[in-house]
Amino acid sequence: MARVVEREPRGRARGRAALAALAVVALALTGCDAAGGNPGASGTRRAAPSPAPAPAWNTGPRSLAAVGDSITRGFDACTVLSDCPEVSWATGSSEEVDSLAVRLLGARAAERSWNHAVTGARMADVPAQMERAAAHRPELVTVMAGANDACRSSVGAMTPVADFRAQFEEALRTLRARLPKAQVFVVSVPDLKRLWSEGRTNPLGKQVWKLGLCPSMLGDADALDAAATQRRNTVRDRVADYNKVLEEVCAKDDKCRTDGGAVHGFRFGTGQLSRWDWFHPSVDGQARLAEIAYRAVTAKGP
Repeated sequence: MARVVEREPRGRARGRAALAALAVVALALTGCDAAGGNPGASGTRRAAPSPAPAPAWNTGPRSLAAVGDSITRGFDACTVLSDCPEVSWATGSSEEVDSLAVRLLGARAAERSWNHAVTGARMADVPAQMERAAAHRPELVTVMAGANDACRSSVGAMTPVADFRAQFEEALRTLRARLPKAQVFVVSVPDLKRLWSEGRTNPLGKQVWKLGLCPSMLGDADALDAAATQRRNTVRDRVADYNKVLEEVCAKDDKCRTDGGAVHGFRFGTGQLSRWDWFHPSVDGQARLAEIAYRAVTAKGP
């Protein structure tokens, strides 16, 4: 006997078909697969969004404060035994120098830059200078210190490297407590041994050095015996250690940048040295420092 197949009423069949179609559409819209995943158009899982990039270095800060030692004060660049901040590489107004502040700020430099460096200062003095600089709320702070830590009465009196590191870290903490977003530009310590080798060619310069200018490096300028050579090399090595500290500490702060050793590596001659002491930068030397600093501050990249 033939089997009789009962047919589903047409209305009910159409209803079931509609529900199935809706289910297919829902699956397509939600993107759910059989395993409960969430594939993209290719069927693979969507990648998590990339983290926001670190803030870029601002090559055009609108204000600047400087901290450091006699070099940033323009000492002995204009007259003997006197500061001459108008020729400072960092904040000076002299057209001969074309300071970093003038290059960055133009006509606003006079009212938007401040020089808190102090002649004779060592790194231990920089935290207090940072405190004063922060009061202006500058967008950029320049730091140039360390030469006086190496220029002592003897090699034994030089600032220990560990102390130098702790003092620089304290300086950055002091600034960050007040200005967490300010940028910091750190200048390397100049090559003091090159200063000796260049300046000793001038008889008058050597006479001035005998008054007690940087004895650890410049004392007995004509002595070439083993003891004198070792003394100068010890100072040279300590400066290298200071510059390594500046690089390492600065690298931990995403708003800090160094000159990459450019000032230390600059091959200056007697024309870049003060004609009064053959130690501090002359006006031309200050201009060269300003040029190096400007290139470093405005360089693209990290």
